[in-house]
Amino acid sequence: MLRWLLKLPKKAWQWLTRMRTALVLLFLLALAAVPGALLPQRSLSESNVEEYLANNGRIAEIYDQLGLFDVFSTTWFSAIYVLLFLSLIGCILPRSWDHYKALRTLPPAAPKRLTRMPNYVEGTVDLPEDQVQKDVTARFKKWTGGATEADKDRAGKWSYSAERGYMREASNLVFHLSLVGVLVTILIGRLVYYEGQVIVIAGTESQSSQFCNTAVANFDSFRNGPAFDGTTLNPFCVNVKNFEATYEPTGQATNFTSDIDWAKGQDALNPVEDWEHTQLRVNHPLNVDGDLVYLQGHGYAPTFTVEWPNGEVRTETIQFRPDDLTYFLSSGAIKMDPPAGMYPDLYDRRQNQIAIQGLFAPTAEFSGENDALLQSSFPAMTDPAVAIDIYRGDTGLDSGAGQNIFALDSRQLHSGALQKLDRVNLMVGESVTLDDGTKITFDGAEEFVNLQVSRDPTTVWVLGFAVLMLISLVGSLTIKRRRFWVRVSGNGDGTTTLQIAGLARTDSAGWGREFNRVAEELLHLEDEELDEEIEQNDGEWDDWEAELDRELNREIAAGEIAVEPESDTASDAADGDNDTDDTK
Repeated sequence: MLRWLLKLPKKAWQWLTRMRTALVLLFLLALAAVPGALLPQRSLSESNVEEYLANNGRIAEIYDQLGLFDVFSTTWFSAIYVLLFLSLIGCILPRSWDHYKALRTLPPAAPKRLTRMPNYVEGTVDLPEDQVQKDVTARFKKWTGGATEADKDRAGKWSYSAERGYMREASNLVFHLSLVGVLVTILIGRLVYYEGQVIVIAGTESQSSQFCNTAVANFDSFRNGPAFDGTTLNPFCVNVKNFEATYEPTGQATNFTSDIDWAKGQDALNPVEDWEHTQLRVNHPLNVDGDLVYLQGHGYAPTFTVEWPNGEVRTETIQFRPDDLTYFLSSGAIKMDPPAGMYPDLYDRRQNQIAIQGLFAPTAEFSGENDALLQSSFPAMTDPAVAIDIYRGDTGLDSGAGQNIFALDSRQLHSGALQKLDRVNLMVGESVTLDDGTKITFDGAEEFVNLQVSRDPTTVWVLGFAVLMLISLVGSLTIKRRRFWVRVSGNGDGTTTLQIAGLARTDSAGWGREFNRVAEELLHLEDEELDEEIEQNDGEWDDWEAELDRELNREIAAGEIAVEPESDTASDAADGDNDTDDTK
């Protein structure tokens, strides 16, 4: 029992490093990723997850307990990924060693009976034996191999072994190691990366048009790897000067651009006029020492001015969420505290907070009874308007709980803590006066941009390994290994007999023609005189390698070949060559 338990780790590792296991794990990983594509994920939109939970009751709660709203950060998904990673590494590294050994293996000496090879030609030339040996050696000068003297040849004749296509094994080796490199660099990248999203209002004179990559808290949303601790941000600042978009008459966008100023490090303390200037475009990020700043999207931020009865005025511009990504009908909310002097009592002040919630249309179009329904007819801001509900009461800002910036807290609405005062449609410059004399004016809107700041120091390495993997894959598929044996025997009358045999190591397409051309050259025949082409399929190589081993073993058993105690070169070469075939 103890021995069986001690063998379990080895058996588990052998099971894990089988290619079949890797394929099963790959299928499981793809299957596990399906809920991440079909269900809302908290890492992308917390509000969508909450809405799904509210609409689907018990089944949504079960999904949540299973982690289906956080698929890619769950323990079970990570376990599948790690097991797949280990399985691939365990499969690839041993195969890489096999390819390395095959790369260094010389072709075995000629077998005793060349006539049994799938490609074989025999002929006589009117040249002495020594001259033929020189011609054969010169012909295969650029091939890997060498001559075997008559006293060491299995048939007792001078022979020559040659092989070409070793770069195929080098390509296989590079491919497998590059695949390991891709896996390792991706893993390292997932550990140290970070990616943040931030909305910046364009073209204002205030700091709302600026963003500084100096703290995680400056982002609206942020994701990072487990090895990132938040203290290694690359400090830089950007100032968004404008946003411009061009649209087709149908409303389809054709181009987005944003002119920005930027500075890094201590240069960010200088006036904005002294910063660097550039233009952001879609898929053309700003690179700041490895941090990539992408222009990902845009929207509108309406501006409202509230004048309280005591004469104090406050203006606020806040982004609305685009609900219609074609015509940019957007929704949002604004929450304001009254001036401190109006209500000395903190409770009274909370009960008189102003809240605005509604829709914004960049190009307004009204429909319905009395033109009360607001729609947008074009994404560009040509005739903006808002349709808003105005509330007074406790917005819940002082509760300590997080709130959705695009909507009022539904709990405050349902409990009566917020009381609706009015519902109005406002064009630019229009205003509404509340029952206590508070005046709310719609001043227009600014455009905002959605910036993504991301950093992954391994992307260049991943690209490099991927390119190497592609190049080596092409090499392993196009380079062909082939082998020749030539046995030379003098006839005593000034002529020499050549026995020429060949074997295609991999793809045999075109091998018969190549074999015939080489044989014609050695036998001094006319081109294409050997017009019979002998083709073979890929699997025959293994059969002939095994036959060579059996023949060698028979000759050793019969005492025809003396085996050296240290190493039998031919046998080692043949065995080493066989080691490479189990990965084909």
